[in-house]
Amino acid sequence: MPHAKRTFGGVLGGLLGLVGLSAIAGILVTATVTPAIAVSGYAASSAISLFDSLPGNLQIDRPMEPTTIYAQKGDGSGEYYELASFYDQNREPVEYNQVSPYVYDALLSTEDPRFFEHGGVDLIGTGRALLSNAVSESTQGGSSISQQYVKGVQLQVCERTAANEEELADCAYEASTAEGTAGYQRKLQEMRYAITIEQEYSKEQILIGYLNLVNFGGSTYGIEAAAQYYFNTTAKDLTLSQAATLVGIVNNPNTLRLDYPDSETNGEENGYAAAKNRRDQVLGRMLAEGTISQKQYDETIAQEIVPDVTERVKGCSAAGGSAYFCQYVTNTILNDPRYDEAFGAIEGDNNTERQNVLRRGGLEIYTTLDNGLQYEAQQAMAANAPQYLNNLRFGATTVQIDNKTGNILTLAQNTRFSEIGDKTKGETSVIFAGDQVHGSSSGFEAGSTYKIFTIIDWLKNGRSVNEVLDGRVGRTMPMTCNGSPIGSATPTRGDNFAGNGGLVGTVQKFTELSLNSGFWAMGSQLDVCEIHQVAVDMGLKRGDGKPIPQNDDGAFSLLGSKNVAPIDMAAIYAAVANGGVRCEPTAIVGAKDADGNDLPMPENECRRVLDENIANTTAFDMRSVLEGSQGSGAPARVGDGIQTFGKTGTHQNLQSWMIQSSRNVTTAAWVGSYDAVYEGEADYNGNLVWKYRQNINDAGRSTTEYRGDLFDSYTPNGTQLAQLRYSLSKANQAAANARFGGDNFPDPDPGLIKTTRHPVPNVAGMSVEQATQALRDKGFNVSVDPNEIPGDQDKGLVERSNPSGEAPAGSLITLQVSNGKGSIKVPDVKGMSYAKAYDQLFEAGLRIYRSCSEKDDAPDEGRVTRTNPSAGEYLTDGARIDIYYESKTCDDE
Repeated sequence: MPHAKRTFGGVLGGLLGLVGLSAIAGILVTATVTPAIAVSGYAASSAISLFDSLPGNLQIDRPMEPTTIYAQKGDGSGEYYELASFYDQNREPVEYNQVSPYVYDALLSTEDPRFFEHGGVDLIGTGRALLSNAVSESTQGGSSISQQYVKGVQLQVCERTAANEEELADCAYEASTAEGTAGYQRKLQEMRYAITIEQEYSKEQILIGYLNLVNFGGSTYGIEAAAQYYFNTTAKDLTLSQAATLVGIVNNPNTLRLDYPDSETNGEENGYAAAKNRRDQVLGRMLAEGTISQKQYDETIAQEIVPDVTERVKGCSAAGGSAYFCQYVTNTILNDPRYDEAFGAIEGDNNTERQNVLRRGGLEIYTTLDNGLQYEAQQAMAANAPQYLNNLRFGATTVQIDNKTGNILTLAQNTRFSEIGDKTKGETSVIFAGDQVHGSSSGFEAGSTYKIFTIIDWLKNGRSVNEVLDGRVGRTMPMTCNGSPIGSATPTRGDNFAGNGGLVGTVQKFTELSLNSGFWAMGSQLDVCEIHQVAVDMGLKRGDGKPIPQNDDGAFSLLGSKNVAPIDMAAIYAAVANGGVRCEPTAIVGAKDADGNDLPMPENECRRVLDENIANTTAFDMRSVLEGSQGSGAPARVGDGIQTFGKTGTHQNLQSWMIQSSRNVTTAAWVGSYDAVYEGEADYNGNLVWKYRQNINDAGRSTTEYRGDLFDSYTPNGTQLAQLRYSLSKANQAAANARFGGDNFPDPDPGLIKTTRHPVPNVAGMSVEQATQALRDKGFNVSVDPNEIPGDQDKGLVERSNPSGEAPAGSLITLQVSNGKGSIKVPDVKGMSYAKAYDQLFEAGLRIYRSCSEKDDAPDEGRVTRTNPSAGEYLTDGARIDIYYESKTCDDE
């Protein structure tokens, strides 16, 4: 860079600096070029002392390298492919023999012809540069490759450690300035370091170290990344022209770079004139040094520069349809405390160390993604769920988990992934399936998928899925929390799907129908806080990471009123399918550092959260959702012979769920409405993060206008939005079943499916209130027949119960109230002989009077024509009844 016109004082200072450096030069010659020559004298001794007092050990760390995320190809080979990479500096280090000889020849011919002769400092070149800098207005480098490598290492330290741009600029200036006394001191220190590294490393190591470190413009660092970026080739396959061009770029990378085709000075229109001019200079030096022939020079200098810029996309945008899974992995690296040992500790909200590891650490991250299944999940999403809908914050996601490992196999989402978030409709970086840590999402109301915890608590209390309860609407059902009353539920038809009035039925029938009033009936016989504790014990948290509250919303909370992440709900169902063993959802199976060493991964966090018999019986009960004749999840049934259980869920027609699981894989599908988003702080790439908040597409409109009714909204092809959960879940589970298969679930616990019978108390003669209490004390549910029946009891008292004797535990007993008119029903004896009719009426407990009429055609034994009271009427015990009959003769009767 040109300097201002030098004054006499400036020139004099430069000369004095040169003289001061001359003493050191003699030592350098002796020490590094002709070490056999002895040096003596005071000047030499002083110079040695001065030189030796400078630091000599330059810590050479690995340069900043991209972190790469990999996924398995899914073709059975077990091989991985690159999903995405993250970097501050796009660099791919290579070995010495992985670089074209043209590169070395071009570099040495241009920058350091005597590289293999000196010991780190080219004294001739340095002296020439110092003298020129002292008396002229321009600056010459004069540094050897070793010195330039030293400078590159020092700049890397600046870039790695600087807290901000200002600090980086100051550090870089101190590392590279060549002006004034400070410049000479820096030069001297640079020489000291260069000599040291020459003693520790081979010439080849220094050369490749330099080529892996140096900048080639923008964020492209290292010869391999430059070859790939500018010419879509490898460093080993660079042609002479390409090698000379890249070496030339190093001289002034931001001016000579080839990725600005519209540049007036170095663009496509003028044939990249600046870069070509510098390339030709490099070729001239190569000819002068004899590393190429005249013929090679003539042929190459006539060639145009034709770049083939192949950009390496940074971040998860490169992952295409797997971008949201990629982002989940990225968030795990940045935020998940389970990986402190692998990726560094997080201090409070400060994850700076994790960010540096991601962008600079050169890690290789191996993930759980199953590419084959992911393709099927993406296809199902694209075929069913539109990217956005007008006037509705529409979202859809599916996620699949390996039940036995917790590995996240697929993650698909309807929106287009964007690093800068939701600036336009259908575009976001938020992961609907994830929680706050892994997806910047707070989750969604779980709806009836949360009923799994009521079922589990029912079974943990020893209750059978075949117990009969009164799940009809209109009944008041008191609730408790830790034994204390917390209000009650009085369901109406509006509380059940499609206005269902409820029924008296088994727990399994309530599950099959997803009957809210039935589950409230179950909850009234359990404890609300105990049910929520089941969720906590099985590892469920709210989407924002907070614990599941035990007493919020009372009875309503049993229907899934709290926000949870689809991945976390999938993990619950996976634990049940896995016999009660929960494996923590994970997206990373392994990681290596830049040197290829395995990083410590969290232990496979699989733990028992549920008794095996409880888990197996839960699966048995919830199979009815998919397999039952009225199963609420029947539209998602795969029908391939592989058993699955599951649950549907909706919340206020805003969220809809379908979760189903085989023995091996769980699929969770969510389709719903979500709030708009707001601009947050910059993410790890310096891009804006947009989070849920207020709508941004149409300023001034309320958020509620974007939360449409899923049962009254449709896709462009006419599909009701609430139905999408079925098609998404079915397609995903079908693919998983085809890929992983699945055995039948183990048999349920016989004690938890049996119909237990208990004696029904005799309540005849009691008041309705007394009878109701007596039956409830024995664990029965009670209803009252609104119609009185003939009975021996006084009017208004209980005549009998139905059933009586014995009945299943918890079943419904109906009280029948007496009308006080007796309980003997007059049998129909018309047409019988008198004797037979007499016997039947006598056995019924009636007093019989006869009335005979002679008739010639009457049978010999007589024939009853009627009774009074007539058949079907009720009489008290011992009441009179008259028999009217015909006979040939009445004298002998």
